[in-house]
Parts: sequence; C-alpha cells; structure tokens
Amino acid sequence: MSEDNSTRIYTVNLAKAWDTPKYRRTDRVINIIKEFTERHMQTNKVKIDQDLNRHIWSRGKRNPPRRIRLRMIKEDDDTVVVSSYIEEKSSLSEESVEESEIQAEKVEEKVEEKAKVQAEKVEEKGKRK
Repeated sequence: MSEDNSTRIYTVNLAKAWDTPKYRRTDRVINIIKEFTERHMQTNKVKIDQDLNRHIWSRGKRNPPRRIRLRMIKEDDDTVVVSSYIEEKSSLSEESVEESEIQAEKVEEKVEEKAKVQAEKVEEKGKRK
C-alpha cells in the first residue's frame, strides 16, 4: 500500500433516517453513509460496495438498520470504497474451553440426579397401587 491508500473503520449512527417518511428511510441511509464518508475521508468520490448495499436493503425500504459498522478504503485516485466491516471472532482460549467443559459436566450430573429422583417417584407410585 502506498501512502495515499488508507483504511478506516467507523460505526455510523443512522437514526436520522427515522426523521424522514417511512417510504424514504433506506434511501436516506445511503445518503447518510455518503455524507459521512465525504466528511471523514475528504473526497467527493464515494462508492458503496454491493454487499453493503444488499445488507442495508435486506430489511426493505421502510426498516433499515439503526447503526452499521463500515470499512472505508481510500484509493490512489481519491475514490473511497465503503464496505461493511465484520470483526473476526478470536477462537476460544484453552482456559475458557476447560471452563465450559466443566460447566457441561455439572449440568449433565444435575440432569442425571433429576432423572434418578423421578424414577424413584415412579417406583413409589407403582408400589402404592
């Protein structure tokens, strides 16, 4: 990457879209994203990634997301490509895996105890009759 290429990650609040009529909300969200990008990346050339556009429109024209996490990449020719940012979840550490296994064993023991108690109650009822 050269010096001109820069990547930034932002969380954009889209609540202003709810000030517009229902049938224009998703259109307003697209405009909010473009305005935000122009302001923070200092350029007028903004392109919205196709996957981001599909994500915004996935819930229809009247119910866009309230907030969205974006990755903005500024290229050499001052064009900014805006795409959605999804954090990769780190794998569980060994300690947390061990803790979850211990908790699972405790749950299994409790279930077995309850099953034994219920079996004893059924046997008592059978003996009474």
